[in-house]
Amino acid sequence: MQLLRTALKFIKFDKPKSIGALFGVIISIFLVGQQTGIFTFLTNAMCYFVRVNDGYIWVTDNKTENVNALAPIDVRLGFEMESLPHIKKAHQFVLASGAARFPDGTAAGLSIVGVELPEFNGIQQGIFFDGGPQDLISDGAVSVDFFDAKALGSPKKGDYFELNNKQVRIAALTKGARSFGGGLISYTTIDRARFLGNVSGSKTSAFLVEVDKTQNMEKVVKLINANIPGVKAWMPKEFKNQTILTVLKSSGIAFSFGTLIIFALISGFIIIGLTLYSAAIDRIKDYGTLKAIGATNGYIRKLILMQATLYAIVGFLIGYALIEGFRNGIANAGTLFTFSPAIKFGFFVITAVISISGTLFAIRRITKLEPASVFRN
Repeated sequence: MQLLRTALKFIKFDKPKSIGALFGVIISIFLVGQQTGIFTFLTNAMCYFVRVNDGYIWVTDNKTENVNALAPIDVRLGFEMESLPHIKKAHQFVLASGAARFPDGTAAGLSIVGVELPEFNGIQQGIFFDGGPQDLISDGAVSVDFFDAKALGSPKKGDYFELNNKQVRIAALTKGARSFGGGLISYTTIDRARFLGNVSGSKTSAFLVEVDKTQNMEKVVKLINANIPGVKAWMPKEFKNQTILTVLKSSGIAFSFGTLIIFALISGFIIIGLTLYSAAIDRIKDYGTLKAIGATNGYIRKLILMQATLYAIVGFLIGYALIEGFRNGIANAGTLFTFSPAIKFGFFVITAVISISGTLFAIRRITKLEPASVFRN
C-alpha cells in the first residue's frame, strides 16, 4: 500500500504529464479496438452464409474456395449424396445476383438467396425483424434487410419493386443479414430465386448436407469427396476459414488493418515512453532523494512500474468504454460485431504491455542515477 500511495503522489505531482501518458494509453487502445472491431465485422461478412449455416456440410463445385463466388452444380448430385450413409438430406442453396429498382428511382445490387421449402435451410435463425420465413411463400415475396433501408430508398413491408426487371414484393424484413462488399441480401424461395436470377432449374449453387449425427460430419465429408466427382465437401469451419483466407489474399484488407493496428501500438508506446521519461527527468531530484535515503533500484523500478500499471488500468477502462460506445454507435448503421472474452482480455494485455514498455526509458535513466548528484549545484 505504501508503494501505491507513493506512486499516486508522483502521478498527482505533475498532472499535465500524467494526463498525457493516460491519454496515450486511451488513444492507443481505442484505435486498436476500433480497427479490430471493423476487421471482425468484415471477416464475419466475408463468410456470412457459412457462419450462419454451420450445422451443415457445404458441398460446392470442386474449384470453389469462396462462398461468395459459388459456381453452379448439377442438382442430380444431391440425389447421389443422399444415397450415402449418414446423410439425411442434401438441401439445395441458390445464390444469384440481382439489380433492384424502386419506384422512387433508387437502384441497388442484391444477392438473391433461394432456400428450399418447408425447412427454409440457409436462413439464419432469428434473423427476421418483421415477418418470418413463411411470409416468403406467397407469390413474388422477397425479404430485404432493415439496415439497408437507405440504400434501397426506404421501402416498407408490402412495397413492390423490380428485381432483374421482374416485379417482387417485400414480404418480410431481416435485421443483420450482412454479406461482404456491401452486398445486400434478399431471401426468397428457391424456385423464385432461380426465376429472378435466371438460374437453370437443373442447377444449384451449393448443397447444405444434413447428417444424422454431428459426430459423423467428417466421415460424410470424406465419403462425398471420395464418391461424388466434380464437387468438394467442406466442414463448415474449414469452408469459413478458406473463404476468409481467399478474400484476404485478394483484397489486401489484412495488410491495411494490420498496418493501422501496428501504428496505433507504436504511437501509444512512443507517447507513453516519452511522457514518462520527461516526467522522470522533471522529478529526478525526487527519485534521487529516495535513493539517497535508502531506496534500492528494485524499489524505484517497482515505483515506476506501479505508475504504469495505474495508467494501464485506468486507460483500459476508459478506452474500452469508448470502444463500446463506438461499437454501439455503428451498430445502428448495421455494422455489427462483438468481442469474445479472449479478445477483451487481449485488449487489456496490449494496454499493459504498451504502458509498462513505455516506462523502460524512465527506468533506465533513473536506475543509473547517482543519489549524491541531486545535491550538487
